Amino acid sequence: MIILGLDPGIATLGYGVIEATNNKNRIIDYGIIETSSKTSFPRRLVQVSDGVTELLLKYKPDSVAMEELFFSKNVKTGINVAHARGVALVEVAKVMDEVYEYTPLQIKQAVVGYGRAEKKQVQQMVRILLNLNEIPKPDDAADALAVALCHAHTKNMQSAFKIK
Repeated sequence: MIILGLDPGIATLGYGVIEATNNKNRIIDYGIIETSSKTSFPRRLVQVSDGVTELLLKYKPDSVAMEELFFSKNVKTGINVAHARGVALVEVAKVMDEVYEYTPLQIKQAVVGYGRAEKKQVQQMVRILLNLNEIPKPDDAADALAVALCHAHTKNMQSAFKIK
Protein backbone atom coordinates (compact mmCIF):
# COMPACT_ATOMS: atom_id res chain seq x y z
CA MET A 1 0.00 0.00 0.00
CA ILE A 2 1.33 3.45 -0.96
CA ILE A 3 0.58 6.06 1.72
CA LEU A 4 0.86 9.82 1.26
CA GLY A 5 1.23 11.65 4.56
CA LEU A 6 0.57 15.40 4.65
CA ASP A 7 1.56 17.94 7.29
CA PRO A 8 -0.59 20.99 6.42
CA GLY A 9 0.92 24.45 6.20
CA ILE A 10 0.75 27.58 4.07
CA ALA A 11 4.45 28.51 3.98
CA THR A 12 5.49 24.85 3.87
CA LEU A 13 3.25 21.84 3.48
CA GLY A 14 5.20 18.70 4.26
CA TYR A 15 4.67 15.46 2.39
CA GLY A 16 5.97 11.94 2.87
CA VAL A 17 5.34 8.93 0.68
CA ILE A 18 5.92 5.42 1.98
CA GLU A 19 5.14 1.90 0.90
CA ALA A 20 3.68 -0.24 3.68
CA THR A 21 3.81 -3.98 3.08
CA ASN A 22 2.88 -6.28 5.98
CA ASN A 23 4.87 -4.80 8.86
CA LYS A 24 7.61 -3.29 6.69
CA ASN A 25 7.71 0.34 5.61
CA ARG A 26 9.85 1.69 2.80
CA ILE A 27 10.38 5.34 2.02
CA ILE A 28 9.54 6.46 -1.51
CA ASP A 29 9.89 10.23 -1.28
CA TYR A 30 9.49 13.23 1.00
CA GLY A 31 9.71 16.99 0.79
CA ILE A 32 7.69 20.18 0.99
CA ILE A 33 5.40 22.31 -1.07
CA GLU A 34 6.69 25.80 -0.38
CA THR A 35 4.98 29.14 -0.93
CA SER A 36 6.41 32.63 -0.56
CA SER A 37 4.98 35.22 1.81
CA LYS A 38 5.59 37.73 -1.00
CA THR A 39 2.94 35.96 -3.09
CA SER A 40 -0.72 36.86 -2.62
CA PHE A 41 -2.63 34.52 -0.33
CA PRO A 42 -4.99 33.27 -3.06
CA ARG A 43 -2.00 32.44 -5.31
CA ARG A 44 -0.36 30.60 -2.41
CA LEU A 45 -3.49 28.47 -2.06
CA VAL A 46 -3.32 27.69 -5.78
CA GLN A 47 0.32 26.62 -5.34
CA VAL A 48 -0.70 24.29 -2.50
CA SER A 49 -3.54 22.92 -4.63
CA ASP A 50 -1.29 22.35 -7.65
CA GLY A 51 1.42 20.78 -5.50
CA VAL A 52 -0.95 18.30 -3.86
CA THR A 53 -2.46 17.41 -7.23
CA GLU A 54 1.02 16.79 -8.62
CA LEU A 55 1.83 14.44 -5.71
CA LEU A 56 -1.42 12.52 -6.21
CA LEU A 57 -0.75 12.09 -9.93
CA LYS A 58 2.90 11.14 -9.45
CA TYR A 59 2.55 8.60 -6.62
CA LYS A 60 -1.06 7.41 -7.01
CA PRO A 61 -1.39 6.63 -3.29
CA ASP A 62 -3.76 4.00 -1.95
CA SER A 63 -4.31 6.11 1.18
CA VAL A 64 -3.81 9.72 2.20
CA ALA A 65 -3.44 10.76 5.82
CA MET A 66 -3.23 14.29 7.22
CA GLU A 67 -2.29 15.74 10.55
CA GLU A 68 -5.25 17.34 12.27
CA LEU A 69 -4.71 21.02 12.94
CA PHE A 70 -3.68 22.12 16.37
CA PHE A 71 -3.02 25.75 17.26
CA SER A 72 -3.53 27.74 20.40
CA LYS A 73 -1.62 30.99 20.15
CA ASN A 74 -1.70 32.67 16.75
CA VAL A 75 -5.27 32.42 15.46
CA LYS A 76 -4.51 34.28 12.20
CA THR A 77 -1.74 31.83 11.32
CA GLY A 78 -4.00 28.96 12.31
CA ILE A 79 -6.75 30.17 10.02
CA ASN A 80 -4.31 30.48 7.09
CA VAL A 81 -3.04 26.96 7.73
CA ALA A 82 -6.66 25.78 7.88
CA HIS A 83 -7.24 27.31 4.44
CA ALA A 84 -4.23 25.43 3.06
CA ARG A 85 -5.38 22.22 4.71
CA GLY A 86 -8.85 22.69 3.19
CA VAL A 87 -7.39 23.18 -0.28
CA ALA A 88 -5.26 20.05 0.12
CA LEU A 89 -8.28 18.14 1.38
CA VAL A 90 -10.35 19.17 -1.64
CA GLU A 91 -7.64 18.00 -4.05
CA VAL A 92 -7.35 14.66 -2.25
CA ALA A 93 -11.15 14.24 -2.17
CA LYS A 94 -11.28 14.69 -5.96
CA VAL A 95 -9.36 11.43 -6.45
CA MET A 96 -9.76 9.47 -3.21
CA ASP A 97 -12.92 8.16 -1.59
CA GLU A 98 -11.37 8.25 1.88
CA VAL A 99 -8.99 10.60 3.67
CA TYR A 100 -7.69 9.97 7.18
CA GLU A 101 -6.61 12.38 9.90
CA TYR A 102 -4.62 11.94 13.08
CA THR A 103 -3.99 14.24 16.00
CA PRO A 104 -0.40 15.08 16.96
CA LEU A 105 -0.90 12.92 20.07
CA GLN A 106 -2.00 9.91 18.00
CA ILE A 107 0.95 10.33 15.62
CA LYS A 108 3.45 10.47 18.49
CA GLN A 109 1.84 7.45 20.13
CA ALA A 110 1.99 5.41 16.91
CA VAL A 111 5.56 6.38 15.98
CA VAL A 112 7.30 6.71 19.35
CA GLY A 113 4.98 4.81 21.67
CA TYR A 114 4.44 7.88 23.84
CA GLY A 115 1.85 10.54 23.04
CA ARG A 116 3.78 13.37 24.69
CA ALA A 117 7.06 12.67 22.90
CA GLU A 118 9.26 15.59 21.88
CA LYS A 119 9.55 16.55 18.21
CA LYS A 120 13.18 15.35 18.13
CA GLN A 121 12.13 11.90 19.42
CA VAL A 122 9.52 11.60 16.67
CA GLN A 123 12.05 12.60 14.01
CA GLN A 124 14.59 10.10 15.36
CA MET A 125 11.99 7.29 15.24
CA VAL A 126 11.03 8.25 11.69
CA ARG A 127 14.71 7.88 10.78
CA ILE A 128 14.96 4.49 12.51
CA LEU A 129 11.64 3.08 11.25
CA LEU A 130 12.45 4.02 7.65
CA ASN A 131 16.10 2.89 7.84
CA LEU A 132 17.50 6.33 6.99
CA ASN A 133 21.02 7.57 7.65
CA GLU A 134 19.80 10.91 8.91
CA ILE A 135 16.64 12.66 10.03
CA PRO A 136 14.63 13.89 7.02
CA LYS A 137 14.76 17.65 6.50
CA PRO A 138 12.97 20.00 6.67
CA ASP A 139 10.93 19.27 9.81
CA ASP A 140 7.64 19.48 7.89
CA ALA A 141 8.71 16.58 5.67
CA ALA A 142 9.73 14.49 8.70
CA ASP A 143 6.35 15.28 10.27
CA ALA A 144 4.56 14.16 7.10
CA LEU A 145 6.50 10.88 7.12
CA ALA A 146 5.41 10.42 10.75
CA VAL A 147 1.78 10.88 9.63
CA ALA A 148 2.25 8.22 6.93
CA LEU A 149 3.87 5.84 9.44
CA CYS A 150 1.05 6.45 11.90
CA HIS A 151 -1.46 5.52 9.22
CA ALA A 152 0.51 2.38 8.35
CA HIS A 153 0.56 1.37 12.03
CA THR A 154 -3.19 1.83 12.46
CA LYS A 155 -4.31 -0.09 9.38
CA ASN A 156 -6.57 -2.38 11.38
CA MET A 157 -8.47 0.58 12.82
CA GLN A 158 -8.38 3.05 9.93
CA SER A 159 -12.14 3.46 9.70
CA ALA A 160 -12.02 5.22 13.08
CA PHE A 161 -9.77 7.93 11.60
CA LYS A 162 -11.57 8.49 8.31
CA ILE A 163 -12.73 12.06 7.74
CA LYS A 164 -16.48 11.87 7.49
